[in-house]
Amino acid sequence: MREIVLQIPTLDTEQNIDIDVKINGRKRSLKYRVEIIAFEATGVESKDKVAVLKKVIKEHDKDWELIQIGAPITNNIPIMFRKRRD
Repeated sequence: MREIVLQIPTLDTEQNIDIDVKINGRKRSLKYRVEIIAFEATGVESKDKVAVLKKVIKEHDKDWELIQIGAPITNNIPIMFRKRRD
């Protein structure tokens, strides 16, 4: 098992999450970043939303890897990134 699912409370537009865990007695720090992508106009077509998501992901800081694209909430969609380890 490589992943553990945690329920995170309601998120702001951008939120950093730092988690310290012990795995087999060794401490590790994990860093996550959740960004909420807002689609301004309510009439934005689905294909345009996909294009916006692709652009955000492509231009995101390369020190972070995409982990999850969440379910849309009204005109917002959450995207989660994990800090790459050195």
